[in-house]
Amino acid sequence: MAAMSVIGIDFGNESCYIAVAKAGGIETIANDYSLRGTPSCVAFSPKNRMLGVAAKNQMVTNMKNTVFGFKRLLGRKFSDPQVQKEIKHFPFRTEQRPDGGIGIRVNYLGEDNVFSPEQITAMLFTKLKDIAATALQTQINDCVISVPSYFTNAERNALLNAAAISGLNVLRLMNETTATALTYGIYKQDLPALEEKPRNVVFVDFGHSSLQVAACAFNKGKLRLLATASDPQCGGRDIDAALAEYFCQDFTTRFKLDPRKNQRAYQRLLQEVEKLKKQMSANSTRLPLNIECFMEERDVSGDMQRSQMEQLCAETFTRFERTLRAILHNAKLRPEDIYSVEIVGGSTRIPAVKGLIEQVFGKNASTTLNQDEAVARGCALQCAMLSPAVRVREFSITDVQPYAVRLAWEAARGEDTDMEVFPAFHPAPFSKMLTFYRKEPFTVSAYYSDQVPYPDTFIGQWHIRDVQPTPEGESQKVKLKVRVNIHGIITVASASLVEKKQDASQNDNVEIENSNETVNSQEAPMDANGASQEQQQNGPDNQEVREDEMKGEPQQKQSWTQRVGQWFSGDKSKEKSKKVLVKTIELPIDARTHGYSQQELNGYLEHEGKMQAQDRQEKERADARNALEEYVYELRGKLSEGETLHDFVSEDQRVKLVAQLDALEQWLYDEGEDQNRQVYSDKLSELRTEGEPIKQRRLEFELRPGALDDLALSIQLVNKAIDLYKSGDAKYSHLSEADIQKVVEASKNALSWLESTRQTLAHAPRHQPPAHTTHQIRQERQNLENIVNPILNKPKPKEKTPPPSNPTGDGQPPAGAPTEPMDVD
Repeated sequence: MAAMSVIGIDFGNESCYIAVAKAGGIETIANDYSLRGTPSCVAFSPKNRMLGVAAKNQMVTNMKNTVFGFKRLLGRKFSDPQVQKEIKHFPFRTEQRPDGGIGIRVNYLGEDNVFSPEQITAMLFTKLKDIAATALQTQINDCVISVPSYFTNAERNALLNAAAISGLNVLRLMNETTATALTYGIYKQDLPALEEKPRNVVFVDFGHSSLQVAACAFNKGKLRLLATASDPQCGGRDIDAALAEYFCQDFTTRFKLDPRKNQRAYQRLLQEVEKLKKQMSANSTRLPLNIECFMEERDVSGDMQRSQMEQLCAETFTRFERTLRAILHNAKLRPEDIYSVEIVGGSTRIPAVKGLIEQVFGKNASTTLNQDEAVARGCALQCAMLSPAVRVREFSITDVQPYAVRLAWEAARGEDTDMEVFPAFHPAPFSKMLTFYRKEPFTVSAYYSDQVPYPDTFIGQWHIRDVQPTPEGESQKVKLKVRVNIHGIITVASASLVEKKQDASQNDNVEIENSNETVNSQEAPMDANGASQEQQQNGPDNQEVREDEMKGEPQQKQSWTQRVGQWFSGDKSKEKSKKVLVKTIELPIDARTHGYSQQELNGYLEHEGKMQAQDRQEKERADARNALEEYVYELRGKLSEGETLHDFVSEDQRVKLVAQLDALEQWLYDEGEDQNRQVYSDKLSELRTEGEPIKQRRLEFELRPGALDDLALSIQLVNKAIDLYKSGDAKYSHLSEADIQKVVEASKNALSWLESTRQTLAHAPRHQPPAHTTHQIRQERQNLENIVNPILNKPKPKEKTPPPSNPTGDGQPPAGAPTEPMDVD
């Protein structure tokens, strides 16, 4: 069923969640370890890759080849200050790639390999895709993936590249706070009507590595993001780091052990302080921390209480409060304007966090939503809305573009060279039409106007080709559509040349406009080539085109009849408008933006396919080896003294077989450690030829008594029927003597065979194949029943109707009775 593949993925820095939209609602999918959260970890070994839970389980033992925290590296350069800060904490090796990007060096298949963060992310997505496909028993392609609201164009493009490498078709990159808001709003039955004042709700998402806050206005069937505020450097891991630093100093003082000098010890400490942090959320007393065999084979211990933790993490809580206050400023709201504050993300469970929310907003934090799964559920809902296969309640979503965006271009005759196209918190998805007047190809570039959490404000550069002057040598009108698309990515979606000719002939591609350009109420005149003094002040014409919230497509252009109606709406001071033919020609655009080229994507996709094939091959090999090992242990255990198979094999054969099993075990841990799948399969088949007959003899031995008893019972029932016949029982009185004789004969033969078989089996050694099998005994019973049942179950003949009584008793009909037979109705 196509609808089953409608999934949402919450891609977190620490763990991921997958939700699916079904007819009954939204469900979160459990992975192959029956956990709902899958760690964002990828590990490498000489034979295969480990993804998710398996990777995290061996993080301490295989640190240099276990990659985590890669979400924060997406779309960034190695020289990026944030990247440099992040890699200080990584036990695995990172390096600069030739293109300036980040390379993660690991040992895979016995040799060094360098992967990009996008490739590592694609590997994790491959695992999430497999988890969903296994749970839903269908192929997974379409999905919606969550993305932090503060991600820039570069990071969003990188995430789309990663999804493409994994074979996922992303219908939308959805901001995490928007997904949370959708989860909240779609089930609320008491939202104000569209014409009423909206309900303002603030969502606080405090996760492992970042903080995001959003203010939303809700009406029935509609949500509108008002503003967002975020701190990408404030998360639960900062609290872990502060606690770990405290214990590092404590252990250095008391035990003369410094975990910072031993990466394995430091990773174990981080895992333990995370557990301690969770315990402190529920308990304000002093709690112990104990780690056995921590460093230099020594145990360490310490303790801490909640108040102490709050002091150590004061800076993190200050940043948290600053972001909460920023949302009020950005959304232009007062605390009393807010209906409720909904919290999600693991770190919102900390009491100090809830206290700060109450302090800033004057109301308690609400936990209406599942703190771990709300984002994935919102993504699944959005995926269902975008998929034609599922019907979902209508719900309109208007997101925002969190950063101001400006467009810059080469000057032409003294015009302005840039303008702000989208101010901060502008609704999204959204398109704007810009009109330029040009004689030659030109280039526009997009930049973020404000400070963004990315070292480079450059968004992209688009070169518009094939622009030529008119035959008269004048500038041509070029329209650019600048769009914030459904993924939150800024792009120049299209460029078109508008050619006008005074001509009465018409064809399918003709649009009729006024010869003197008029501007309707939606389009502010902004000339880019000095058409008039008023126009020069503002840059290019700028027409806003609101996009459909769900599909990110612009509204339809005016219909032909609407345009006809505007023929005479021109400037009254000019001559009467002339009929002109307006031909629109799409112009080619050369784009230079962040992300991989199609050629690079194809190469990575092919490489990912090879790695998946290697994983499958290794899994089949490991399964075959495990099956052989399991059979060796099981058979040897059952052959030992007092065990189930001991008596069903001769002593010399048993000794020989046990020796063979011992040798096979030794081989498995020696030269047989790394053989291909066929070798294990062949050895298992060979072993089964000896082991299975023994198991079969034991099975026969257990089943035979039951089969013999069933035969004896059948004989007993037949004999009982014979006795009833002999006693004149009416049930069998209709049977002939010959029939009963057949039954007696069959019963005698069966009894004789049964006694003979029991005698034979009683003296037969168990280690030899039995003279009579369970199947033969059951067949004998069947033969008996086939003979006697048709006879004993033969139906009685129907009784004839007795003649009418004769009162005279002389054999003559009574006087007056008719002599002819008479029909009685």
